[in-house]
Amino acid sequence: MKIEKFEDLEIWKEARELCKFIRSLTRKSDFSKDFKLVGQINGSSGSIMDNIAEGFDRDGNKEFIQFLSIARGSNAETRSQAYRAFDAVYIDQIELDEVLNRTERLRTKIKSLMIYLKNSERKGNKYS
Repeated sequence: MKIEKFEDLEIWKEARELCKFIRSLTRKSDFSKDFKLVGQINGSSGSIMDNIAEGFDRDGNKEFIQFLSIARGSNAETRSQAYRAFDAVYIDQIELDEVLNRTERLRTKIKSLMIYLKNSERKGNKYS
């Protein structure tokens, strides 16, 4: 399958699903009242998918790798914030494990895509 737009990327789809899952967690009663943490975790999870999308449309492997690196950082931030939510008893162990599993899969896939792009013969229209 030829990937023509960021919506075709498996990692973007997974990042979107993580973002939707996080949003559902933050709607829980006690969690929803912690406005700062809700804003942070929704922001970082959204940043994952947004940076994948922006990097894809930059039309150059180096820039795409840079945006994937930012997405990877946002992924780690989401993971850390999930621990904060768990420690505050906003989410349970099962929900924490789900976030940890999803973020670990994304971390691995983002890293793999970065390596692929770095080693690819096709560089895109931009080289910087």
